[in-house]
Amino acid sequence: MRAIGIILAGGNNKMMRELTSKRAISAMPMAGIYRTIDFALSNMSNSHIGKVAVITQYNARSLNEHLNSSKWWNFGRKQGGLFVFNPTVTSENSVWYRGTADALYQNLNFLTSSHEPYVVIASGDGVYKLDYAKVLEYHIEKKADITVVTKDLDPSEDTTRFGVVKLDDDNRIIDYDEKPVVTDIKTVSTGIYVIRRRLLIELLQKANDEDRYDFVKDILIRYKAIKNIYAYKMTDYWANISTAEAYYKANMDFLKKDVRQFFKSAPDIYTKVDDLAPAKYNPGANVRNSLVSSGCIINGSVEDSIIFKKVYIGNNCHIKNCLVLNDVHIGDNTYLENCIVESRCTISENSRRVGTDGNIEIVVEKSPRYTI
Repeated sequence: MRAIGIILAGGNNKMMRELTSKRAISAMPMAGIYRTIDFALSNMSNSHIGKVAVITQYNARSLNEHLNSSKWWNFGRKQGGLFVFNPTVTSENSVWYRGTADALYQNLNFLTSSHEPYVVIASGDGVYKLDYAKVLEYHIEKKADITVVTKDLDPSEDTTRFGVVKLDDDNRIIDYDEKPVVTDIKTVSTGIYVIRRRLLIELLQKANDEDRYDFVKDILIRYKAIKNIYAYKMTDYWANISTAEAYYKANMDFLKKDVRQFFKSAPDIYTKVDDLAPAKYNPGANVRNSLVSSGCIINGSVEDSIIFKKVYIGNNCHIKNCLVLNDVHIGDNTYLENCIVESRCTISENSRRVGTDGNIEIVVEKSPRYTI
């Protein structure tokens, strides 16, 4: 493909609450076996983009460990490859990334040393499947300067946490409002962009000269009346996990048959594979409409939940409408409902934790199994 890929995975968001206290949003576990960034990486690989950079910053240790080998996404080759860029102190620069445009500018050498004419930029916190090659074809057909992938959300959904866009009859973006306080517009940006490489370099250099650091505010919004910025409408499933509630909903969507079948169809989503034994269901286990991952031992009842890897559920437990993240030990006679249980927790026996649909409880219990 005539493009390189850049995945922006360095952001932090307090609306994720305790979930991002020890990991980046892009490293959040998804659907039992994945990490959130796997979707963007797999889309790059499936679109035959062979050279991809992941730009990290906040709480990047877990994410860097996940990306320690490019083979899982088929980027290990002589031409191209997977690159991970963390903030670096140099003789010319001693600051962290001050925004998305600044993160791109501080890694400008990746752009200037490449030869592909186009760049696909994607956020690392989206859950979706997309052929970026089709977006590039659309971009060329429209003779666009920048193409923004958009999604029309359901009228009941709150769009104030997204960038909302207004389009003309030709799908050209005529107005762009980033996270408005109030809006009735339901077309939102998915954080996926296609742009000519040389134009991107030019815009980043100009933004840096003017001390402007945000890609959306200082490039997309600033140039919306000057550049030809078009919208490519995504029609398939898409979710963004910028809040704890959105993270919970996106995971629970995988229990719906239409969403689950969508992700099981080709092309695949790839991830780093752990060598774990299959899940074991002991006498007395009762599992309904749930995803249970490898390495789990189930003794109690699990209903409408996602159980991630290496989870132990004790006798006479009842887990309902929950996400139980990796390596959790749940003691006997425990009742959990509408909860997200953080990784590596140990929940004492006879515990009871109940959240609500509008206020998911995040369970964080220090584990005596780990000393650090």
